[in-house]
Amino acid sequence: SLAKDYGFTLSEAQFDWATIKQKRDAYIERLNGIYAKNLSNSDVQVVEGYAQFMDANTVVVDDQQFVSKHILIATGGYPWVPDLPGAELGISSDGFFELETLPKRCLVVGAGYIATELAGVLNGLGSKVTLALRKDKALRGFDTDLQDELMAQMAENGINIKTKLSLSGLEKTAGGIQANDQDSKAVGEYDCVLWAIGRLPSSGTLGLGKAGLSVNKSGFVETDAQQNTVVKGIYAVGDVTGRAALTPVAIAAGRQLAERLFNNDTQAKFNYDLIPTVMFTHPPIGTVGLSEQQAIEQFGEQEVTVYKSRFVNMLYAVSEHKPATLMKLVCQGVQQKVVGCHIIGDAADEMLQGFAVAITMGATKQDFDDTLAIHPTAGEELVTLV
Repeated sequence: SLAKDYGFTLSEAQFDWATIKQKRDAYIERLNGIYAKNLSNSDVQVVEGYAQFMDANTVVVDDQQFVSKHILIATGGYPWVPDLPGAELGISSDGFFELETLPKRCLVVGAGYIATELAGVLNGLGSKVTLALRKDKALRGFDTDLQDELMAQMAENGINIKTKLSLSGLEKTAGGIQANDQDSKAVGEYDCVLWAIGRLPSSGTLGLGKAGLSVNKSGFVETDAQQNTVVKGIYAVGDVTGRAALTPVAIAAGRQLAERLFNNDTQAKFNYDLIPTVMFTHPPIGTVGLSEQQAIEQFGEQEVTVYKSRFVNMLYAVSEHKPATLMKLVCQGVQQKVVGCHIIGDAADEMLQGFAVAITMGATKQDFDDTLAIHPTAGEELVTLV
């Protein structure tokens, strides 16, 4: 539609799922080859198999034993599929990457990163998408303005959002897969049901008890601020710890642990208090620091000042399609230190990285105001908020 608004006449676009799937799979295979090469070049021995502890210093893989004074648990997690009748008729995010064709009708169950991102992808490619939320909003725990704006724009983009919906199970029908609610009433019939309701830690088969370790009630291996478990010499990073389940967080925490253990930086640790993160939803979201509600809870309402702007990106000035961009700064105290930055709209992902540097360094609202606004950009709105 934008092409027409800008004066271009194009033939109708055609999309071939098989083409992108083949290219994506080849790209991932190439990445895996690069990782394998890097490991080999670093003289890292790779052993494939399922590992279990024999004791606090010994791990066994098949019939091989490995003894070390340093052992790192970084087993990640796996998609949670609910224990409901017919749940196996659906797929998880793993199954999404195995799809051979684009489903015409898809029910996405979940409210987090994976659910909202994949719902946007499928909808954008032409699927008729329904998003089922157990409560009333997506992205629970994020700033409420981000939640509201995302849901409004997802609905505007054609996604059918069903709130406060709990499923009782799935049934195979002549026309596809029928989803039923808690009252056993049919919610709808779909070609694909995608479970995106969370991930569980891969900790159950490690034999942790033999090493003197246990997990919490959710199955996570708990650590202190420097990734130490309760057993000396055993560490854990990433999704298996239940702390900020994001790939860059696991990488950064692992690097800090390596600096501490092998480069004499005894104070090295990852800062979990200020994590920039992006959701590749449609539109994308970038956020760092505290939400407005979190800031009020932490500092008190009188200590918190909020600045925000909602506008239409200049890209859409000549278009009837006018999706909004929303930006928000959450500031604390007399100095108005920026403790939260939240963006939803085109290029939010790219904008956030630079602003995250400033906020990590302790920038104030005055620092933002003193920065020249680059015109015409969307990012300039963050340094002109009043």
